Amino acid sequence: MKLMTATEASRNFAALLDAAEHGETIVITRAGRRLAQIGPANAGNGAALNDVLASRPQDDGFAADVAATRDFLTDETAATWPDA
Repeated sequence: MKLMTATEASRNFAALLDAAEHGETIVITRAGRRLAQIGPANAGNGAALNDVLASRPQDDGFAADVAATRDFLTDETAATWPDA
């Protein structure tokens, strides 16, 4: 784990993101205190989205909109969005 001051993080933000992308965890400090931790993000698998959608009521057209969008995105012949 690497330590970096807030000033260093600000000045080298692109390098900070590159390090996180390559699996490194960086602790950001200010005045000698740990302020934040930046590291690689977990890969999402859609489970959290499914949980949110399952916990909220949906309007009548929502399921149809999702199905139409899914069909459109998997249709290799579709060139443009259908008219609303």
